[in-house]
Order: sequence, then C-alpha cells, then structure tokens
Amino acid sequence: MSVSKDQNKIQEILTRGVEQVYPKSEMLGARLKEGKKLRLYVGIDPTGKDLHIGHALQLRKLKQFQDLGHEVIMLIGSFTGMIGDPTDKSAARQKLTRQQVLENAATYKKQASRILSFSGKNPAKIMFNHKWLGKLTFEEIVDLASNFTVQQMLERDMFDRRLKEGKPIYLHEFFYPLMQGYDSVAMDVDLEVGGSDQTFNMLAGRTLMKAVNNKEKMVMTLKLITNDEGKKMSKSEGGFVALNDAPKEMYGKIMAMDDSVIIPYFELATDVSMSEIAGKKIQMEQGVNPRDIKADLAFAVVRLFHDEKSAQVAREHFATVFQKHETPEEMNEVNVSAPEPILDVLVRSRLVMSKNEARRMIEQGGVKLDGAVVENIDLTVEGTPEGKVLQKGKRHFVKLVK
Repeated sequence: MSVSKDQNKIQEILTRGVEQVYPKSEMLGARLKEGKKLRLYVGIDPTGKDLHIGHALQLRKLKQFQDLGHEVIMLIGSFTGMIGDPTDKSAARQKLTRQQVLENAATYKKQASRILSFSGKNPAKIMFNHKWLGKLTFEEIVDLASNFTVQQMLERDMFDRRLKEGKPIYLHEFFYPLMQGYDSVAMDVDLEVGGSDQTFNMLAGRTLMKAVNNKEKMVMTLKLITNDEGKKMSKSEGGFVALNDAPKEMYGKIMAMDDSVIIPYFELATDVSMSEIAGKKIQMEQGVNPRDIKADLAFAVVRLFHDEKSAQVAREHFATVFQKHETPEEMNEVNVSAPEPILDVLVRSRLVMSKNEARRMIEQGGVKLDGAVVENIDLTVEGTPEGKVLQKGKRHFVKLVK
C-alpha cells in the first residue's frame, strides 16, 4: 500500500488530540509530507482484561497513520506488564506473572479491531515485548542502564512525592522506563505515540535509540481526559469506559461523567468535526444544559464503538429509565422459583460481585424491589410469572421470574 500525503489528514494527525511532538511537530510533518513510510507503535500493558477509552484514544491516533499507509504496531507489554508502570502511582504496583498478563491480553486484538484493521492491504501488527526483553542478559541490561542517571529517574513526580512522604521506591521500578525505551530499539521504530503521562518513558526510548541505533526517534504525546481536579479518567480514578461495555452501559457511564470532560471527550474520543465541537463549547458557555450536550457525546461514542442503531436504543433507554424514571422494557431474567435470600439473588443475578457488596448496597439504600427500597438484608424473595423488578443503583435492573 502506497503512503498518502493528503495534507488535510496530515494536519489532523498533527493537531487533533495532540499535546506535543518531540523533537518538534515540524519534523514529523515534514516526514509525513515526504510520503516515506513510517513505523510507529502504541504500547499497552495488560494489567486488566479490558481495553478502555484511554487506550482507544491512542489506538485511534494509530488508525489515522494506518489509513495513510504507514506501518503501525500495537505492542503488548507482556514483559513490562509484569513490572508495572510506576507512572503517577503513590506506591509500587503489584507484580503480575507472565501467565496473568497473557491471559489479560487474550482478547486485546478482538477489542482493538473496533478501531484498527488487522487484515487487508496494510494490516496492523501485534507484538509482545517479552520476546526481546526476556532474552536480555544482565550485561546488556547494565550497558543500557549506563545511558541514564539516578538523578534523571528521581526527577519523576511520583518518585519525588514518595521520597518526601517517606514511601519506598523499589529498584525494579527504575527499570520500567529502561525496558519501555528498549522496545523502540528492538522494533526499530520511527515514532512512538502515547498519553502525555508517558512522556518520561517515551523519551527514554529516544535516548536509547540515539545511543544504540544512532537513530532519531520521534515521540507524539496525546492529551489526557481529566476531571476538574486534574485526575485522569481511569479505572482507579473513576470514569472507566471499557470498549467491551454494552451500548446502554457505555451511554450511561458517559452521562454520569463530570460536565468538565464533555468538550475534551468530543475532541479525543469521537469523529465529530472540530468546528462542530467549537459550536458545542459556545452553546455550553451560553447556558445550554450540559446534559443535552453530554447526550450528544454519549450518542457519538456509542455509535463509534458499536453502531447507529445501538446508539439510538441506548439513548431511548437512558431517557426512559433516568429522565422519566421508568423501568426499562427489556431486562435480563433470573429464575427464582423458590424463596431465596436476597443477598444470594443479588450475587446470582450479577448485580453485585459478592455478598459483602450486596449487604453494603442494601445498607446504603441502593437496592429496590418493585420500586420499594429494600432495608432488610435477611429478606427472602421469590419470582412471579410476570416478574418482579430487582434494581441496584440507578442503572441496573433484572426481572425475577418463576
């Protein structure tokens, strides 16, 4: 596949969602306009089984390069994932085994195929970094480490905070940027794309590429979606939207987000034009209800990762359940043919993950049966032919039948 030099698409690549390009944007722009095929990658550590919107932002940027004809790689951190990226962490991550990280990554290709094309004339590649990092000798690691100083590592914000708070910094955590940097060397890439919180690690790759391959590797950092407190939208900080989420769940999660993320989300997670997004920003500044703009956002995201029909159904479902306070027409059914403790029914219906969570939800008034708040954790329930509605929180319903 030949490389396209479409000026509008190149401009979109260089600007939309981009925070900074190292060493400079003009250099990458010139390379793209030459029409020479670039090799670039996004790295994903398999610390969980779900890819999420944060991953999608990076994979969507990769897709823009793929559409122009460049060689793109989705790198699975099958080795670095065992170490755990210390970025923005106040304590060391729990180390994982090789088996755990490979199990977590088992469906990544299927999930990422919502964005990248893994077949056709210019298929995206998948690589695993244990294939080279696991083979490095101690002598080679020492040689790579000689390109960095302890002072450089300690400049990282989270390490500085830990020192001031008297919290430990483990030696293996210093190896993470070294290992990520070596990924660039092993794959001999021209460019790495990642969130701006990964700048330190990605620039470590620039250092090693110059030292080992005598090559200028470029780095593109992308904006992060953060709330009013500056916290990243993630599983640990809240606002986690998985690519595997069902349309109604995805729509509801976006509607529950802070109003402050609406415009950044439009730019980073949708295909809505920048001119239209600017118009929505003006509407919000002029007093239009943010909920209405957020509904447009939720629709655009669900349409992108599912389809138009699913987005429409999700929008109607949300309006029925949350704006009109009605129960949904379609619910999963759970057979409860004999009296059964409500704690067991909540777990069996998968409304909660454990009896402890079930108790907590009831104690907090978060469980309803046919619209009435359940107050007794020892309550027994039984289904009916027409079905009783068991509800957890605002968005989760099942019908108890017999």
